[in-house]
Amino acid sequence: MSTLRVTAEELTVHEHPNADALELAQVGLYRAVVAKGAYRTGDFAVYIPEQAVLPADLIEELGLTGRLAGSSADRVKAVRLRGELSQGLVCRPRALADVDLERAAGEGVDFAELLGITKWAPPVPTTMNGEVEAAPELLPWVDIENLQRYPDLFEPGEPVVLTEKLHGTACLLTYVAEDGRVLVSSKGFGSKGLALREDERNLYWRAVRAHGVPEAAEKLAERLGATRIGVFGEVYGAGVQDLSYGTDARTAATGPGYAVFDVSAEIDGQVRWLDPQELFPDGELPLVPRLFEGPYALETVLELASGRETVSGRSTHLREGVVIRPATERHSPVVGGRAIAKAVSPAYLTRKGGTEYE
Repeated sequence: MSTLRVTAEELTVHEHPNADALELAQVGLYRAVVAKGAYRTGDFAVYIPEQAVLPADLIEELGLTGRLAGSSADRVKAVRLRGELSQGLVCRPRALADVDLERAAGEGVDFAELLGITKWAPPVPTTMNGEVEAAPELLPWVDIENLQRYPDLFEPGEPVVLTEKLHGTACLLTYVAEDGRVLVSSKGFGSKGLALREDERNLYWRAVRAHGVPEAAEKLAERLGATRIGVFGEVYGAGVQDLSYGTDARTAATGPGYAVFDVSAEIDGQVRWLDPQELFPDGELPLVPRLFEGPYALETVLELASGRETVSGRSTHLREGVVIRPATERHSPVVGGRAIAKAVSPAYLTRKGGTEYE
């Protein structure tokens, strides 16, 4: 899940093809449906992204009472309005009436706290929960930002790799070479420096044991001379999320589906991000499908973000999206961290009955 930031943005306004009283306000590559005439191209307004939870007074001010997502009708979610995808909200809250939004945009001011906006935290099912303990040696995962919010993250023609983004739950495993300890966590617990104590009922421990991840991490540490190895995989299947990829995570015989999407290694005191396909070329661990290797082009990314999944080999259901990273790992000044992003399928965003456990 990407970082929540509520910022002022310069708008580009487009005609809505199916509604005379509506227009489309573009921020980055996102488009939000707005009332016609409310904004002009070049105006500055506040952009509230998806997964933001709004306070009741702001919901009332924006005229959105009963129109947002979630049991409390307070969460921003992608919707289709008169056939056009609307992602996020564009507005000028009264609380910012005296704020120079153009200047705030230039300075990158985050208004989330001032407006009382928080990031939605998905519920944690029992199988993904458990007893936790402090784990300072756990190698952390990072939030992946959405390419639509940061369209300049990659240069046209830059060599990139696109992998399929799976709709499961992220599993963080760290192997500590000094004493052979294995730390397992979820993205939510891992962000707090916590690991899950081993329990045969826990989804993450079931997945890493079923697929031999601790053993593979130990061998990799020996091969690289690493003090710590981080293996980051997606756990999936029926019983995890609404998209199952033809796998039942509740089946004891096979265990949950599992696919590695990233690996890190601490070598000589420095943590490096490595390509899983280069590390496990012989199928020692299952990997997320690699869909494309070649020059970066936005059109290619958006085309591959949609379509059918390839994990099952049977195109069982829609694809969540893709993850984009450079062929050679690098830092990005655009996001102030790793050059890595996701692009999500519109069909995935607007599907009915979807789950978003983490």
